[in-house]
Amino acid sequence: MKNTKFNYISLIILHIVIAFAVFALPFLSKIYAFLIPVIGAFFVFKNKNKNKNNEVLYVSAYLVGAEVFLRMTGGNFNNEYVKYLVIFFMICGMIFSNFSKNAVVYSFFLILLLPAVLITTETANFDINIRKILAFNLSGPFCLAICATYMINRKIVFNDLQNVLKSIGFPIITTTIYLFLYTPSIKEVVTGTQSNFATSGGFGPNQVSTILGLGIFVFFTQLILFSKTKKDIFINGGLLIFISYRGIVTFSRGGVFTAIAMIICLFAVVYYFSNARGKSKFIVVFALTGLMSIGIWTYTTLQTHGLIEKRYANKDARGREKKDRLGGREEVMNAEINLFLNNPIFGVGAGMSKFERVEELGQEVASHSEITRLGAEHGVFGIFAFLILFFTPIVCYLNNKQHLYFLSFFIFWLLTINHAAMRIAAPAFVYALSLLSVHIKIPEQTEN
Repeated sequence: MKNTKFNYISLIILHIVIAFAVFALPFLSKIYAFLIPVIGAFFVFKNKNKNKNNEVLYVSAYLVGAEVFLRMTGGNFNNEYVKYLVIFFMICGMIFSNFSKNAVVYSFFLILLLPAVLITTETANFDINIRKILAFNLSGPFCLAICATYMINRKIVFNDLQNVLKSIGFPIITTTIYLFLYTPSIKEVVTGTQSNFATSGGFGPNQVSTILGLGIFVFFTQLILFSKTKKDIFINGGLLIFISYRGIVTFSRGGVFTAIAMIICLFAVVYYFSNARGKSKFIVVFALTGLMSIGIWTYTTLQTHGLIEKRYANKDARGREKKDRLGGREEVMNAEINLFLNNPIFGVGAGMSKFERVEELGQEVASHSEITRLGAEHGVFGIFAFLILFFTPIVCYLNNKQHLYFLSFFIFWLLTINHAAMRIAAPAFVYALSLLSVHIKIPEQTEN
């Protein structure tokens, strides 16, 4: 147990050091991006019984947690780098340890996407890079299908699932520290209520908010379920506070709202399955969580001169109500719904809605909602594809009530694809985590 705790703290320190190193020497981000899959491959392939302990899950989880940091610091070798690596490791996992026959449903999901691909290849003009368009729009769904194929009905102990979450969390610590180094003073850069690139490491606030929101959930679970000593509470509580604060000051609300929804879902599930004694303790935890949230929000309000309150109240810096509650997403979603109504069977083609919307919006705007994009680009086939994604985890959960994180993972996927589509690998991977067959195993000593 002591060694496990030491390793946990050591890994936290290591990832803090990585943030300082990349900030001081930016070229190290490329080396970091190169070393992750190399070390990961060694981790997976080193044993004779390859992937015996689901090593590919830990490697893929780490890649998912590191993706935004790598993009932010220019470490990615191409835009879909992490998705491709996750797909590679998932396929390796399937080769080494097979997969459930129930995974066939995700083969049908991919087949439903094919007609729109054919339409794109037939109708796209020479000015459009078809390969790039298809990679951008289909790498997310394909990554999801491969991850889901590997994870559906795969047995895992709850403590091991938490270790997978920690694998996601460690590089998120690096991201958070880097953000502090990039923008040490929030007061100096916050002048309005729009999403803030300066507080997001110069990268897309939406994606930064998304991964930090996931980090909030990771370290919240570490705090309330796996902190057995005062030192544990101090470390995990501190990480939770820092990540929460930096997530809020991105001024991108999607990731923060999603984290809150995940935590509420976890509270609901834990409370429902707790006995009378557990429920009394739960009330105390709930109250302390509320006090911590008030503290974080109050400090953030002071640091942003009250602008964060206006942002979440959907007001501009002068306190005037904004007409658009979703930051321009309503227009895009409405345009995609119109495209679906005009092309209900096959859609306009994979990746083509961006160009079709030019006539209605006057500019090329990427989709933020995977649901309306599927309808617009894939027509009724896209609707059926989404229904497969929506109902399959629910059916799996009916036979696996010990999966305490199911609802939280499912809601993360559902909310994220509606404000950030599938531009990063996180929603695909976390969706697949909801399909795992989780079993509660109480060890002699609870690991941290």
